[in-house]
Amino acid sequence: MGRNAKKLNFVIEEDIRRELERLIPAGKRSVVVNNALRKELETIRRKKSVEKLVTMSSKGKKFSNHEIIEGLARDRRGH
Repeated sequence: MGRNAKKLNFVIEEDIRRELERLIPAGKRSVVVNNALRKELETIRRKKSVEKLVTMSSKGKKFSNHEIIEGLARDRRGH
């Protein structure tokens, strides 16, 4: 497990607990749960980022496709 691990107390649904115990050996369960939580937290972070971008884009100036392409071309020429 990670260097900075902390024991937490939370509830897991009975069917999930049974399957976890059936499929994963006792010494490996923390690793599996940590990996699953890490993936889920990344998904949540990405969704929040997209929501923020959508909110920001709806409040900002609108650009046409032509303006975007021209702006990118100018930027690329500058490098």
